[in-house]
Amino acid sequence: MPDHSLTIGNVELVSLTDGGMGPPPTDVFPDSTMDAWKSDFPDLLDADGNIRLRIGSLAVRSSGKLIIVDTGMQFPDSSGTMLTDMAEKGVDREAVNLVVTTHLHPDHVGWNLTNGEPTFPNARYLMPKSDWDYWTQPDVLAEAAHIQEQVMPLQGLNIADLMEDDYRITDDLTTVSTPGHTPGHISIVIVSNGERGFILGDVAHSPAQAHQTDWNAGFDMDGETARKTRHATFDQLEADGSLVASGHYPAPGFGRFVRDAGRRIWQGV
Repeated sequence: MPDHSLTIGNVELVSLTDGGMGPPPTDVFPDSTMDAWKSDFPDLLDADGNIRLRIGSLAVRSSGKLIIVDTGMQFPDSSGTMLTDMAEKGVDREAVNLVVTTHLHPDHVGWNLTNGEPTFPNARYLMPKSDWDYWTQPDVLAEAAHIQEQVMPLQGLNIADLMEDDYRITDDLTTVSTPGHTPGHISIVIVSNGERGFILGDVAHSPAQAHQTDWNAGFDMDGETARKTRHATFDQLEADGSLVASGHYPAPGFGRFVRDAGRRIWQGV
């Protein structure tokens, strides 16, 4: 099987990438220090001492449905690669049944529409109700161009649905509330044919947080809640051995949280 895809029970995951960014790590993680990065995570730094923050999504095949989880950034300079990456990996955007959004940040809704038309013309778009309620407050919406351009038109087209907590997407996929990064952030639990998986969303942004779990990204809207959510989520994933898919981890973003010499690490697969 190609390294960009894997199966969990009867569920297939295909890793997709819409490009990325290469900022200094302390810009992304203001709680961290360059000394800590250089001593503990040199493999995550490039020659200039920056980290690669991938803009990742997933195609998921489950119960006869083709599902896209998050739709990338659609960079203004047209450098986004999601649609070409999909085509190269055999994911037909016209065959997509559902688009599921973990939260409503710009790098997760960017390809909802292309030139004002749904990028996935035969899909319904699902998003967390709690995030919708936050981002559509008039004062918040007025400052959120990405919501105005890539989210609100879906409502006008009558192709958007709001998910309550513990929403069953298919028989194999159920959402779980993982707030902090945004108020209504969700992750997705996979249980299929005796195997377990987890689509992380932005509970974490770097493998470094497996050990430095207290490090918040500057994008986390409620730092205290994000930290609590991350600890609880990682503890559970480590305990049950779930295979995890993370959109911001280095491609393909598949792995597990395991112990090595008393220290929790990210072990890619």
